[in-house]
Amino acid sequence: MLTRPLGTQGLTVSALGLGCMGMSDFYGHRDDAESTATLHHAVDRGVTFFDTADMYGPHLNEILVGKALAGVRNRVVIATKFGILRDPDDPSVRGVCGRPDYVRTACDASLKRLGVEVIDLYYQHRVDPAVPIEDTVGAMADLVRAGKVRFLGLSEVSAATLRRACAVHPISAVQSEYSLWTRDPEEGLLQACRELGVGFVPYSPLGRGFLAGQIKRFEDFEPGDYRRNSPRFQGENFQKNLDLVARLEDMAAARGCTASQLALAWVLGQGGDVVPIPGTKRRDRLDENLGALEQVLCPGELQELNGLFPPGAAAGTRYPEAAMHMVNR
Repeated sequence: MLTRPLGTQGLTVSALGLGCMGMSDFYGHRDDAESTATLHHAVDRGVTFFDTADMYGPHLNEILVGKALAGVRNRVVIATKFGILRDPDDPSVRGVCGRPDYVRTACDASLKRLGVEVIDLYYQHRVDPAVPIEDTVGAMADLVRAGKVRFLGLSEVSAATLRRACAVHPISAVQSEYSLWTRDPEEGLLQACRELGVGFVPYSPLGRGFLAGQIKRFEDFEPGDYRRNSPRFQGENFQKNLDLVARLEDMAAARGCTASQLALAWVLGQGGDVVPIPGTKRRDRLDENLGALEQVLCPGELQELNGLFPPGAAAGTRYPEAAMHMVNR
């Protein structure tokens, strides 16, 4: 397995990680047995980087990941996140919190659920507009000094916020949605990461599974699937985005790979400091995704894909309006 560095503090992970959110939440039914088998299979295939968060489930995903990886703890890097609050009576209702006292409480809770003594990479999931980033990152830095966390990360932050955070403590990774149809990080965030020596972790590098070409009708989403409420999968947007995926499928067929492998190869081709974390809860999809590592694109192929998917090509915002307000821009 190829490896890539995240930041300049010594964190190194497999070139492709595994996003674990869908194993417990948001994308239809759960199958803990298959998810656990997928986690074990990932380790066997050389994946070392696993991404979860306290709000996935909520809480259930950290427990699942912790139990599945307990026997190989010294071989893996576990990343988790804090900062998004979900109403226990209505999980669709969410808020954010970055208060220093909450940072400490959330970390202790995640350590317990994961069953680990230290979290390898601890992200603030969303920036709390009511709390200066310096205060939140200061509390996160205290966790590093206390030996509870090894490296720090931020998720969905602006370049300006990242610069302020790095002035308090080194940030090893920034996580943000990034794919052929979500090019927002190219508007300054990727440049800031490179100037500051921060690794970049794209989540949803397959456009929430849509770029894999498996979703052809709105009815293909299970009842309760988050994507049923996402603007990119609504009405005319759905068909416009299907037309984009058809172009990707044609190029992938000509190359002899799958659409998902080509989409991931494009993300991997954006730089050696980029580590995508495609999510799956199935072993066969994991193997397909790992096949992207064999698809090394030349500059001309990268440029062709840039032309097929220019910034802004996807129809619809990537989150519903309420969730877009939680993104630090």
